[in-house]
Amino acid sequence: AALIARKDIGLLLFRGQGMVQALLLGLLLIFLFSLAGSRSQVEPVWQAAIFWLATCFSLVLIFNSLYAVEEETGARDALLMAPVPAQAIWLGKAWAGVALLLLVQLFFLPAEAVFLQASLPGSWTDGLILLLSVDGGLVILSSLFGAMGQGQSARESLLSVILFPLQIPLLLAGIEVGQALLSQGYGGQEMGVWLGLILAFDAVFLGAGLLLFPFVYAE
Repeated sequence: AALIARKDIGLLLFRGQGMVQALLLGLLLIFLFSLAGSRSQVEPVWQAAIFWLATCFSLVLIFNSLYAVEEETGARDALLMAPVPAQAIWLGKAWAGVALLLLVQLFFLPAEAVFLQASLPGSWTDGLILLLSVDGGLVILSSLFGAMGQGQSARESLLSVILFPLQIPLLLAGIEVGQALLSQGYGGQEMGVWLGLILAFDAVFLGAGLLLFPFVYAE
């Protein structure tokens, strides 16, 4: 899994496959949403919502590129015949996706500060926990269904059609907690309830990914 992740990160970062498009799409969404608001500061709930929407759309491009690497070179059959469990492929893609997603989010945060006048979170520790927990769930889902979106053009849209509805509970929790952090009006108990929902979501799809990915990837 580590070798696959290192290979994919190198291909996408240093050969420019997919990363530039994912970054530009996210920044463009943040900029366009800023035009729809007033000249005053955008409310924290919208700041959080726009951040996660930009993240989701960029993630689709990232995982399309991650799985297209083997499709373009015909290496998918080689990975399936390799003496490694199929779950290693899934974990490798997920690790690469987390690293690349965090990289593009480093550009989204200052973009939100500039275009949406977003303030700093009330707690950097809580903000980091939120970011990693929501990113983990998004990546787990994307790594599971990314293999389905390869091949014909009709199938490439399948990733978005299936992925976005499944992400809704995770996004709602992320928006709610993000709003509370940005407005600095959250309580520890309320924070724990939403984070519990996020972690439960992550655990359910982590188990589903371990069980289903071999069948999804091998078709």
